[in-house]
Amino acid sequence: MATVLIGGGSGLIGARLSHLLREKGYEVWHLSRKPRPDAAYQAFQWDPVAGSIDEEAVQQADFIINLAGAGIADKPWTKARKQLIIDSRVEGTRLLRQAMEKAAVPPKAFISSSAIGYYGNRGDALLREDAPPGQGFLSQSTMAWEDAIREVGQIGVRTVGLRTGIVLSTKGGALPKMMMPFSFYVAPYFGNGQQWYSWVHIDDICRLYIFAIENSGMSGFYNGTAPNPVTNKGLVERLKEVLRSPALLAPAPTFALRLALGEMADAILESTRTSADKVLSAGFHFEFPNVGEALKDVIQKGK
Repeated sequence: MATVLIGGGSGLIGARLSHLLREKGYEVWHLSRKPRPDAAYQAFQWDPVAGSIDEEAVQQADFIINLAGAGIADKPWTKARKQLIIDSRVEGTRLLRQAMEKAAVPPKAFISSSAIGYYGNRGDALLREDAPPGQGFLSQSTMAWEDAIREVGQIGVRTVGLRTGIVLSTKGGALPKMMMPFSFYVAPYFGNGQQWYSWVHIDDICRLYIFAIENSGMSGFYNGTAPNPVTNKGLVERLKEVLRSPALLAPAPTFALRLALGEMADAILESTRTSADKVLSAGFHFEFPNVGEALKDVIQKGK
């Protein structure tokens, strides 16, 4: 039975991924601020900011997955918050690399989350993995993150980075926030609503992590997004249909979003239309390639 050690295992993707891995027969361990040997998933200590980690857990793991990082939209983007967003990703990855370097037998693979924020605001362009990075904080932070991920590959460990977009789930992330205004019979879209959103069903992104573990030919960076991106307005329209809601479709003006959110408004106003061709060519199959089917599944089943 192979052991998978996960940083960020209690988060949105990590919790579902842990469940699916265990269903497939993997032993699943988590990294946590405090060791918890009796938890549902045995947890070993790490603190990326302080630079401490239980190296024995890293040395015993067959595979390591890192999903950890301070939330992009959890708090306003002050200078300190922006630095924490970068440091929590970069320093966590480097801490894992240092522990892997010390292992007598290194893990078979290191699979890390990344983000489509790498590409920045690119309008209608269809973005493949070899597209250049964009401008702005989201791009800059993701570039620093991916540089740290590449450093793991330099020590001889097979390394995969999955650039993730909007993860559709009722358990967290963007979807519950999008659904809230429907209770007041309003279905808002942002700005003109024509910005592209690259999304993925929670189960598909988790299955992609498992696919990356099990397919030794995968290495480098992949877009972890469904094959059919949708505009922001289109996403709200599909959500309205799935909910069978009489809510009024209405724009949230760009100036109001900038006033309320400041620079953090980039996270919802930027247009990033990513291609899934590379991961499809690797042999991965999306169970939910279309946003209507994905929304219906997560909402009806409470995923």
